[in-house]
Amino acid sequence: MDGLVLAAAGLGGVLGVSAPSGPAQAVAGVADPCGAVGPLSYTPVMDWKIELVAIPVTDVDRAKSFYVDQVGFNDDHDYQVNEQLRFVQLTPPGSACSVVLGTGITEMAPGSQKGVQVVVADVAAARQQLVDRGVQASEIDVQPWGSFVYFSDPDGNTWSLQQLPAWA
Repeated sequence: MDGLVLAAAGLGGVLGVSAPSGPAQAVAGVADPCGAVGPLSYTPVMDWKIELVAIPVTDVDRAKSFYVDQVGFNDDHDYQVNEQLRFVQLTPPGSACSVVLGTGITEMAPGSQKGVQVVVADVAAARQQLVDRGVQASEIDVQPWGSFVYFSDPDGNTWSLQQLPAWA
């Protein structure tokens, strides 16, 4: 419902919102039906999607092999832009967010990315898949807010897998 409909319905003051129709713009000094006067504004709701997370590594080929062959990420592309820039993009199965490793990608020290979290449907099956592929993974840590498994890459970047609880 846009601001004009809210105001016409007398809901602008009740909800504390008065928004113009059309593109986002500020309306200054407009009185609402409850008598409040002041600057009112409308900001459209917009999705902010995390699409790419940098993982700092020392050896790009070793890290790529770890994430693809052992963890099971998809190898999206590996592009050597120039001598100072190599861009390797990998994506966990089913994820809308990818990771990037390479040279010239980030100023973070190798191994400094801590606590990247991936949600899985079955943490026990995901753990077993990691262990079967040679990844050292923690035992399952059951908490009221979910069950977790932790692992790290050869540089010490850490990851957690979370299975959400049934109530989530």
